[in-house]
Amino acid sequence: MTSQFLILSLLVSCHVLTSTLADETGFVGTLNRKELGLHKKHKVISHFRFFFHERFTGSNATSVSVVPPLPNYNTTSFGLVGVSDIALRVGPEPNSTVVGKVESLYAGTSQTEFDLLLVANFVLTEGKYNGSTIVVLGRNRLSLKVREMPVIGGSGVFKFATGYAESNTLYLDAERSSIEYNIYVSHY
Repeated sequence: MTSQFLILSLLVSCHVLTSTLADETGFVGTLNRKELGLHKKHKVISHFRFFFHERFTGSNATSVSVVPPLPNYNTTSFGLVGVSDIALRVGPEPNSTVVGKVESLYAGTSQTEFDLLLVANFVLTEGKYNGSTIVVLGRNRLSLKVREMPVIGGSGVFKFATGYAESNTLYLDAERSSIEYNIYVSHY
């Protein structure tokens, strides 16, 4: 009974403090869960499977290096900074249906391995997901067959999303690559 009273007291105190701060500062307030789409009781866990085909060279390159790696780190690409804008497809074939695109920023962040820090927006364009995004941010250890990175948020259908993404390189050479992404995302 005492612990229940203590918890209730803390909750009331937090609510009073938040309400007081909103009045004093003008920039803190309570959330309207219904307005944000958070009124549903259960989160949904969705699995998305995407493929993309990068081109590193030519006039229609989809991933480009903006800053080259430091000279002493050509094997690990430490210091490399690049950007990409690549069509998301439903199948591994380069001509399969496009369902969005991935816009990303990547950087070579390891002096000893070929690892990338990846910031990626998966922008969807089909069905009820049209205009929604899933955001992935994390270490992409290219030495692993399957790399796991966290989903840190999203927009549209994916407000307050969490989850993880698995990346698998199907093909890679100096001019192009084919990548499979499986994204498991929890959202309202």
